[in-house]
Amino acid sequence: MAHRALVLTGSGRYADPWHPFAEVGAEVADILRHRDWDVAVSDDVDQGMANLDGYDLVAVCAGDPWRGGSSLTRGAPPSSVAGFAAALERGIGVLAVHSAVSSLRDYPEWAPALGAIWLPELSFHPEAGEMTVQVEPDAVPAEVPTTFHTHDERYCALQRLGQRTVVAWHEGDGAKEAAAWVREYGGGRIAVDVLGHDARAFEASGHRTLVAALAAWAVAGS
Repeated sequence: MAHRALVLTGSGRYADPWHPFAEVGAEVADILRHRDWDVAVSDDVDQGMANLDGYDLVAVCAGDPWRGGSSLTRGAPPSSVAGFAAALERGIGVLAVHSAVSSLRDYPEWAPALGAIWLPELSFHPEAGEMTVQVEPDAVPAEVPTTFHTHDERYCALQRLGQRTVVAWHEGDGAKEAAAWVREYGGGRIAVDVLGHDARAFEASGHRTLVAALAAWAVAGS
């Protein structure tokens, strides 16, 4: 039976001026469908979180809902918060893409599940450009190359929360930074890929195979 995934893309309070979330979500969905996943895509993040029953994986491509600093953009529906918590407890897989590490701030389980969070004024990235990604060969299937090149943003100085197994690295501002990692939280398996600023970031076949491997790992227990 095919794994079922829900890809959530940022709109409304989860949108921002920099990230084409629908474009990124379409790339993630395409990667999974080419591996015979049954994939649904929605741009209503909170509604999606309230309706995770029946899905093996939730993939989030969304921005910071608190970015504007207004109290009007804060607060998720209780049914959404409870829905995500219940899904984690039953063992749903999670794939967090790029700015998802700054998202879902109204969900108490989100940042602890991911194991890292973007801190405004402290976390940063150099201007997007060509970059090299080094993959830990023992952490992923052999089809994922140990090195690939892509055009993307290099996230730096994320606040770590808990233990993780780093799957891929990139050069940050004078030091190596994690580009992708996996961990377990509650009953769920969590995969984080901080690459994926836009569709161009997915032109590299190495990145696409990495995303597929992360998703497969996240549902390996289901």
